[in-house]
Amino acid sequence: MKKSYLFKIFIVSILIAISTEISFAQQATVTVNQDDKIPELLTLKKELEKDNKLGDGFTIQLYYGELNQANAILNKYKANYSAWPASLEYETPNYKIWVGDFESRLEADKALLEIRKKFPDAFPLKPSK
Repeated sequence: MKKSYLFKIFIVSILIAISTEISFAQQATVTVNQDDKIPELLTLKKELEKDNKLGDGFTIQLYYGELNQANAILNKYKANYSAWPASLEYETPNYKIWVGDFESRLEADKALLEIRKKFPDAFPLKPSK
C-alpha cells in the first residue's frame, strides 16, 4: 500500500514538474536590422538574372552580325518559341542573338535540338561575362 502511495506521489510530482516547465518556457522576439538597399539590390539581381546578365551557364547563339538582320532573327525566334528568353547583345561592331540561360550543356543541347528546326546555324556557347 505504501509503495502504491509513493508511486502515485512520484507520478503526480513528475506531471507537475513537466507542466511547470511548459508554462515557464522562454519567449523570444527576433528583430532583423537590414540596410534599406537590400530589397532594391535583390530586385536588381532578379532582373539581371532574367536578362541573362549574371548566369554562368550556357546559352544558344542564333546570329552574329548586322543590327537589322539581328532584329529580324529575334522577331522570328519570338514568333516561334516562348519557352526560352532571347536577347539582343552587342559586341563591337556586331550584334548577337542569344537564347536561354541553361545551367548545363545538356540542357542547352536539349533546347538546341528544338531550336535547330527553325535556326539550323544555332550553336551552344558558354559566354564570358
